[in-house]
Amino acid sequence: MLRPGMYRAAILLLTLLMAAPAMAEPFIIAHRGASGERPEHTLAAYERAIDQGADYIEPDLVLTRDGVLVARHENEIGGTTDVADHPEFATRRTSKTIDGQPVSGWFTEDFTLAELRTLRARERLPQLRPANSRFNDLYLIPTFEEILKLVRAKEAELGRRIGLYPETKHPGYFAGIGLPHQPPLLALLSRYGYQTEADPVFIQSFEVGNLKALRAATRLRLIQLVDGEGGPADEPGTTYADMMTTQGLQQIADYADGIGPATAMVLAPDGATGLVDRAHQAGLQVHVWTLRMENGFLPAAFQRPDDPQGRGDFAGYVRAVAGTGVDAMFSDFPKQARQALNPAPDVLSNLRRERITALCFRRRPVTPSAPSSISQTATGKARCP
Repeated sequence: MLRPGMYRAAILLLTLLMAAPAMAEPFIIAHRGASGERPEHTLAAYERAIDQGADYIEPDLVLTRDGVLVARHENEIGGTTDVADHPEFATRRTSKTIDGQPVSGWFTEDFTLAELRTLRARERLPQLRPANSRFNDLYLIPTFEEILKLVRAKEAELGRRIGLYPETKHPGYFAGIGLPHQPPLLALLSRYGYQTEADPVFIQSFEVGNLKALRAATRLRLIQLVDGEGGPADEPGTTYADMMTTQGLQQIADYADGIGPATAMVLAPDGATGLVDRAHQAGLQVHVWTLRMENGFLPAAFQRPDDPQGRGDFAGYVRAVAGTGVDAMFSDFPKQARQALNPAPDVLSNLRRERITALCFRRRPVTPSAPSSISQTATGKARCP
């Protein structure tokens, strides 16, 4: 039986499924690896994601003082490493302005790779994901080349291609201090055989200028990241909302192969927003971010406040987002996202009953004193009580 708090989510899911034409299943991008189960941006998180069936893994890329690409969510590393426990680096703590915002802490561009090698990775969200903290201080900060080597090794082991989905973090800022992403990024990708649109690589950025520069230099596929608020740091007069208009999407199609919007931009409380259709009409793929299991990251319709782990109806949310027609989705939980798209037979049976129940709820009001009972006719068609 559906819980009362899940009625609206079930109805929304049913509406999307009934309205959507047959389409290919979206592929799964492991957001910073399997970051719901291991500290993000570690080789352990990436390998776990690959073993769980992720189609692509996503490293966020920043640079060291000596120009080496490494994987961190931000160039400020106070919250994702043990750098604060190293007295030899105490004087490296500083304040900077990154993309117009003041930031204090320790920054990768102030360390050589050899110095970063003395640090260990830590869970970024320990209060939310305390189990991940068990793996604190076990893993190094990986270089992009080490990630490429891992992918090659896992491809040989598993007998399948594994995609790469690097994000250039703050590319305008890094270029401004003499550490541009593009030369080392393209050189490494080329060295490992990634050169054309046929290769399993997408390069993404929230900025515009570096994507246009990349388009002039490579045939690899590019994704313009966008958010529901603000705009690209390198184009202060432009908003992401402007870029999502029909005209804006057509302009993006001149230099990128797709967009990467936040999930709320494609799925509103009352259904699909229409952005996916507009993007597809412009010839753009749509890869949404980021699907997480915890209630705090889920829309109200998919939250379960009484869940002891603080997790909501993640499977329902994944299916609802997929029902908008997106081409790919980022998730901290690639295994569970895959299971939601390919449920086991018993889960499929339960899902079908939930869809039928939701349809019955739409036909007549339901009160707490009148629990739902669903039966089937001899022909297998659902019959509402």
